[in-house]
Amino acid sequence: QVQLVESGGGLVQAGGSLRLSCAASGRTFSNYAMGWFRQAPGKERAFVAAISWNGGNTYYADSVKGRFTISRADANTVYLQMNSLKPEDTAVYYCAARVYTTAQTMGASKPDYWGQGTQVTVSS
Repeated sequence: QVQLVESGGGLVQAGGSLRLSCAASGRTFSNYAMGWFRQAPGKERAFVAAISWNGGNTYYADSVKGRFTISRADANTVYLQMNSLKPEDTAVYYCAARVYTTAQTMGASKPDYWGQGTQVTVSS
C-alpha cells in the first residue's frame, strides 16, 4: 500500500521558518517527480514546489520563490524548507508524487499519489 506521510507543520510567527517532511512508502519513487501543494481555507489546492526524480531540477510557484526550498534526500524522502513565512502561507500542505513527470510540469499535472496533509499556520 502506497503512502505519503507529511510531518513538520505547526504554528509559527510571521518571518519564522518551518521544515516539512514527506516520507513515501509502499514502493520506490525513483521514477517519480515529487512536489508540494497547499490549500488555504476557501481556496483551491495550489502548486507550491516540485523536484525531479533525481533531485537535479526544482521548480517553484512565484509566490514562494526565494523563500522556500525543496530537496530530496533519497527516492522516497522529500523536504520543504520554508523561510520568511507570511500569514498568506497559512494552508494545509500536501505532498504529491507523479511518475515520469518533470519538476516544471508537476504543477499542471494530476499527481498519482497524495499525502493526507499537514497544517501550517502563520500568525501575524
